[in-house]
Amino acid sequence: MKRKILYIAIALLSVISIEKIEAQKIVYVDMAYILKNMPSYESANEQLTLISKRWQKEIETAMQEAETLRQNYQTEMIFLSDEMKKKRSAEIVEKENAALELKRKYFGPEGELYKKRESLIKPIQDEIYNAIQEIAQEKRYDIVKDRSADPTLIYMGQRLDISDQVLQKLGYAK
Repeated sequence: MKRKILYIAIALLSVISIEKIEAQKIVYVDMAYILKNMPSYESANEQLTLISKRWQKEIETAMQEAETLRQNYQTEMIFLSDEMKKKRSAEIVEKENAALELKRKYFGPEGELYKKRESLIKPIQDEIYNAIQEIAQEKRYDIVKDRSADPTLIYMGQRLDISDQVLQKLGYAK
């Protein structure tokens, strides 16, 4: 008798939890699609690319200077005194370290590119997030997932995609 009651209780709890899951309204956005259709994002991305290329060229120039010093040192090494060898070797190491420091300064985890990306892209992402949040609250969606970031999503019905609604809310009507 106790077992029957336990089985019935477990079955009821399962049905109740399944009903709760089914009652949630889940929709999707495609962030890649939204960003692709925002001129402000494209502009910010172009700025970042130009800055990145300029900094990369600066680093390559510094590395090339160090390499030129190294080649000259190897060519002239037999004519140099021990003191001059040490001095030249130190110059090469200093030049290489300066180039590596420049690379870290621009492209490191807390580098200038990261800061620039943060200042250009974060406001756009915040604007998108706020639009998604407003739509979700207006239409009483419980969960909004990013379709472009969900590797397990195989198929999704078009009616669940609110990407165009987000673009309209942002003023980029499709």
